[in-house]
Amino acid sequence: MGRLRSATVGILIVGILIGVVAALMAGASSGLALPGTISSGDTAFVLISSALVLIMTPAVGLFYGGMVRSKNISTMINQSIIILAVVSIQWVLFGYSLAFGNDVGGVIGGLNFALLNGVGYAPNPAYAATIPQLVYMIFQAMFAIVTPALIIGAFAERVKLSALVIFTLVWATLVYDPTAHWIWGTGGWANQLGILDFAGGTVVHASAGFSALAAVIVIGRRRGVRPGESTPASNIPLVLLGAALLWFGWFGFNSGSALSAGPLAASAFVATNTAAAAGGLTWLVLSWAEKGKPSSMAAATGAICGLAAVTPASGFVGPISAMAIGVLAGLATYLALYWLNNRTKIDDTLGVWPAHGIGGFVGVILTGFFAEAVINPAGNNGLLFGNPGQVGIQVSVDLIVVLYSFLVTLAIVYAIDRFIGFRVTEVEEAEGLDLAESGEVGHVD
Repeated sequence: MGRLRSATVGILIVGILIGVVAALMAGASSGLALPGTISSGDTAFVLISSALVLIMTPAVGLFYGGMVRSKNISTMINQSIIILAVVSIQWVLFGYSLAFGNDVGGVIGGLNFALLNGVGYAPNPAYAATIPQLVYMIFQAMFAIVTPALIIGAFAERVKLSALVIFTLVWATLVYDPTAHWIWGTGGWANQLGILDFAGGTVVHASAGFSALAAVIVIGRRRGVRPGESTPASNIPLVLLGAALLWFGWFGFNSGSALSAGPLAASAFVATNTAAAAGGLTWLVLSWAEKGKPSSMAAATGAICGLAAVTPASGFVGPISAMAIGVLAGLATYLALYWLNNRTKIDDTLGVWPAHGIGGFVGVILTGFFAEAVINPAGNNGLLFGNPGQVGIQVSVDLIVVLYSFLVTLAIVYAIDRFIGFRVTEVEEAEGLDLAESGEVGHVD
């Protein structure tokens, strides 16, 4: 009863403070009249794309939830929903401003958009000239939300929810927001260099994957799981459902990044689907050759790897190039997972580093080979179309992003583990996080 009383008082105080801030800010954006340059079609398209990307975060929970042992299913889904809530608030308070506010030295955005001050109906022509900036903000919020959700699969089955909430908030602020500004922010150093990353190969996938690798190095292996040992998935249909929803949501992720309902969105849509199919078939063939039977889990995972790899390229390449990216990235990610599981002692529970770290990393580099300016005049040609210098730009930015993400995440996880502890106890881990953390049974055998 005492804890409930304290929590109630705390939440009441927070609610009152938020109300006071809302009153002080009243009218800050209301003076932005609806301009004539707004396209209702583009606005509707980006809002729908935002909803598609939102569904990807709980879909990650389903995808991961089916892969873990039955005693941890609901925890994986719950963690994805909590991340959705935490980053949604962080983005409104200051995350959007750090990523897309006025440039500060090419490294970070200023706080001019903090609390969404000035973010209203008027477009920001530096980012999207035909939709309200408010719509652009919420579309980008969905990217910021899903990225830390990708990381949780690496340290599944052994971390405390309290530590995860702190990690998510700090990681989004220190890793995601700066890298988003580097790549997409007006004045960001990588943006000025000419990096081609249409929808987040570096910002989302490579950064999440290499951050996941750093996190599990600090956190350590699951107790009782030996190197090279795999624990069986508890619910394969749940994995397939999650993968299908991710594939579905990815159309909003990639096509929506065109920010208008036009030919570029259509091109990105086709490239996305083609690479996913190629990646899924590549993993299916490789797993069939390795294990003698075609694995539905492998096909689903391969599709996700193909999607991760085509994300940076989707707005710059045609369907045949997308097919090549799906095949090449499928091969790279499959071999990376094999190496991780059989040649190292690192316990990346659900293979986040191979799928997203290597998938995103390879996809960014392949964009430097296959990009065509005729598809997207705002981009550039790649090596195969007469511009070998683009590969150098892609590789250099890719390396800097993954190194930054890896090192900062090492520091974040070490600090959290040092001061509050990142892992649950040995007894709680054995019991399963569904009961130990939430007191709920997610799956009855």
